[in-house]
This record gives sequence, C-alpha cells and structure tokens, in this order.
Amino acid sequence: MYKNITDADLFALVKNDDELAFTEIYMRYWKKLFVMAGHRLKSLEEAEEVVQDIFTALWKRRATLVLTADLASYLAVSVKYRIIRTLDRYYNQQRYISSLIVSDRFDDSTQEALAFNELREELAKYVQELPEKCQLVFKLSREAGYSQKQIAQELHISEKTVENHLGKAFKILRSKLAGFMMTLL
Repeated sequence: MYKNITDADLFALVKNDDELAFTEIYMRYWKKLFVMAGHRLKSLEEAEEVVQDIFTALWKRRATLVLTADLASYLAVSVKYRIIRTLDRYYNQQRYISSLIVSDRFDDSTQEALAFNELREELAKYVQELPEKCQLVFKLSREAGYSQKQIAQELHISEKTVENHLGKAFKILRSKLAGFMMTLL
C-alpha cells in the first residue's frame, strides 16, 4: 500500500503518527544507511547502532522536524554527522589510552609499578604477534631508536613502506592494548 507513495508524502504521514509509513521509510533506507555507516566505522555493531539512532530520532522528532531537502538527503546527512560523532568519540578514547601508554608520570607505588610491568609484558607479547616485517620495523624504531630514514636504508625499503609498517603496528597494538588498558583502569 505504501510502496508507491513518494518520500515526501510518506514523511507527511509519519508527521501524523502513521507507523506504517514510518516502517516503509525504514525499509527503503535502512540498508543504504547501514552500508554507508559500515564503510566508515570499524564495526558493524556501531554502524547498526548509528542507523538505529537516526531512525529513533526521526520518529521522536517527527512532529517538529521540518525537512529543507528531500528525505534521502536528510537521512544521508544524518548518517554522516553520526559517523563523525562516533569516530570523534572513538579517537578521543584512543588518544586517552595512548596518552596513558606513553605517559611518563608513573608513581613509584607497588601497584602502579606492577601494572606498568604487566603492560610492558603485554606490549612485548603483542609485538611478537605482529607480522615479521612489521615487527622488525617497530623494534628498530622503538627499541633501537632508528629514524624512519635509517630503517628504510637498513632494510632497503622506501620510507613510505616504513611509515606503513609503523602505522599498521600502532593500529594493531592500540586495538589490542585498549581492552587490556580498560582492565587496568
């Protein structure tokens, strides 16, 4: 019944509390929005949550919401901004965790010393799990103190390749240490 109705007419029905019209909008756009969010976010669960939040907000604001563009554009922009907020939250968490890892402010208390040693052991374990070339580049950078240029010369690879290996190593280590850090906190 609602399949042949335009988005504008469907939205007008939604503004009048028509749940079936809302369901039709949901069915038309859920998958598209989910794919958009899934391409940008690290997990499908986060993508699904973003899309669900958009539709929840649409339903809650239906009576007061005024669309200045077509519904498809409104939903696409909503996904974009929710993704930005989600990524911002994620990067802030990662930055906080990273600051904890590199922080020089460790108390000499026994508990913190034990936690630091445990963190160092976990880091060493995760470094051993890195791909061979990635591990070598990481160790030359962090343990031997080589610059990216020196590593490139030593291993006869480009500086860009060194940069890529380090980026991959940091990404893997951050994600593995994130859960560990939460248990320490």
